[in-house]
Formats: sequence, structure tokens, C-alpha cells
Amino acid sequence: MGVLDRGVWLPEVARGLERFHVGNVSHWRCTSGTQAPGGRDTMPGRLSLPTPCHFLLWALVILLTVLGGTASHSGPHYLLPPIHEVIHSRRGATTTLPCVLGTPPPSYKVRWSKVEPGELRETLILVTNGLHARDYGPLAGRARMRRGHRLDASLVISGVRLEDEGRYRCELINGLEDESLALSLRLEGVVFPYQPRRGRYQFNYYEAKQACEEQDGRLATSAQLYQAWTEGLDWCNAGWLLEGSVRYPVLAARAPCGGPGRPGIRSYGPRDRQRDRYDAFCFTSALPGRVFFVPGRLTFSEAHAACRRRGAVVAKVGHLYAAWKFSGLDQCDGGWLADGSVRFPITTPRPRCGGLPDPGVRSFGFPGPQQGAYGTYCYAE
Repeated sequence: MGVLDRGVWLPEVARGLERFHVGNVSHWRCTSGTQAPGGRDTMPGRLSLPTPCHFLLWALVILLTVLGGTASHSGPHYLLPPIHEVIHSRRGATTTLPCVLGTPPPSYKVRWSKVEPGELRETLILVTNGLHARDYGPLAGRARMRRGHRLDASLVISGVRLEDEGRYRCELINGLEDESLALSLRLEGVVFPYQPRRGRYQFNYYEAKQACEEQDGRLATSAQLYQAWTEGLDWCNAGWLLEGSVRYPVLAARAPCGGPGRPGIRSYGPRDRQRDRYDAFCFTSALPGRVFFVPGRLTFSEAHAACRRRGAVVAKVGHLYAAWKFSGLDQCDGGWLADGSVRFPITTPRPRCGGLPDPGVRSFGFPGPQQGAYGTYCYAE
């Protein structure tokens, strides 16, 4: 059946443009111009030039092609489009990724997977046939179907972790008419730059990834770094991101930071993950426990003992940033952290408290472990 017969109406205003039918299909032709009745050329041996009718016919063919292509694309037949494509959550929370059928096919399966950034692969999470479900991989034991009603294929993730953030796919497998929709899970968090005791630009990609995990974080994504930049992160050293690219955020353009120009995210692009060496940009989220300060003039080993006496451990760098970001921890005293660095968090900048006008976590670097001059920050769950 032609497009016109499906309800698309065009006025037949062109003189000499005629519609005819072959079976149930509509066709169009010109009946005036360079041909006389009966189809014979009026000027034999001469080139037939297009008439206005022919131009109109060509335009009509193009229009009907576009309309036909639009009309033939019916979109998802079973899955309802989500109201929100980005779901926000926090570490430790229980969150739901919605996937709902408008009507069920006779038989089907729903397959949930996670799209791994920078790795061009998907990790299987859960498969269900509407009655029974089986979970897989790193989310096994924490992923389940919501089952709010018989058409509900939504995924529930409990005890959300840092590595759960990312892009998810709900795929309806129906044999002939498979459909899918994509959702993004985003965690509220904070990005912090990190370099080891040895100094700047010591990490290849894999070492940077491990370093972030050791400090209660994970490599930040480019979107997370951009968000941190809009919130005030200004850092001159380039660092690895989860996708394998290397960038750094600049709020105040200056000579040591890429030269003059507009503020923004400076990018080195994708780098060799094994060979090239930079710092790391780590991302962490809200804590299940709390961070507190123990004053004193402690060595590094004494700091560990002080925290143990209080049923806690020396806090990691990610712990301190999360407490500063989410709990408003404000302490104008340097304290040991688990990596051997000394830092302190400032929520309200003031004189003799770091010397900078903006909030943040200040660093004294990595003093000698026998230097008894600082307190310690402890973490207890």
C-alpha cells in the first residue's frame, strides 16, 4: 500500500500531474509537456526537456520517500521509553533502573547488561523470562527484578558501589523483534587528583586505576571531571581518566597551566595505557562510616595506634575527600592518612588555614614517617 493510501494527502494542484493505480498501489505521472497524447514525441529527434510537471513529480517522489521512511519506523513496540534516562544515587543506597513493557509478547526474555566505558564490551548482569531470573558477574547477589507488576522488568541494585556507576542496557529478546533501551546510573561524588610519594607523573593507566582503588575511589570519568571543574576543581597536573584519556581542569588560565586562554578542560587525548605516565583523577562517593580527627604530635606508626584504640583505622585519601564533601568536615589541622600523606579539609576558608580563598582539601605532601608533628584522621564504619 502506498504512502498516500495510508492517509498522507497532498493537493493535486499541478496541471498535468495525474495519479493512477496498478492493483492497490498508487503511482503518479505527467500528462503534459513534451509528449502528445498516445505517448509520441512532439519533436522527434530533439532532446526532451523537463517541464515544471517533471520537477514537481521529482519533489513529490522525494517527499513521499521521506514520509514513507518516517511512517515505517514504528519505534519500540513493547518497551516503554523511560521518563528519566539518568538515575542518580549514592554509594551504599538501593536504586532502581526502570524498564517496563507496554504489552508483553507471547514469549520473551529480558537481558540486563552494563556497558563498560572504554572497553567496548558489555557485562551480563541478569536474565529473566518474567517468572524466573538469574544474576551474573560482579552484581550477583546485589541485583534483582523489582516485579512491581506483571509487566515490570526493572532492575534493583542494592548496596550501590563506586564501580556500579555507568551505562546499562535493558534488552527485550523476542526472537524477531528484539528491542532495547539504555539508562545511566550516576553517583553523587567528588573528584580528587592523586599522585604518590615519588612525585608527579608516576602512573601508567593500570597503576593509576589501582592507586585510586587503594584510596577508596576509582578512576574518574571525563563527565565526572567536567562536573568537578564546574564546582571549582583547578589542577595543573594531567591525570588518567577511566576511558583511557589524559586531561586536567583549569579555572584560572596561567603560564604553568597550559598558557593563557579560556578556562576549561585541557586534553592530551587517549594515551598509551602501558607506556605513558601521568597522575590520576579519582572519584569517590558518600561514606557508610565517618571520619574524625585525633589531635597530637604523632609519628605515622603512632597515628595507626591512635586510630586502633578508638576502634577505627587511619583514613584513606578518598575517605577524607568524601567527609569534606558530604559531611562538611572542616579541620584546620594537618593529619596523617593511610598512604603516608598529611592533609586537612577546609569548608570555610580563613586566615592561617591553608592560605587559599576556596574550600578544599589541603596537602602537606609526604613527610618522613618518623616526623612527630601531626594529628591523624581516622575512619570508622
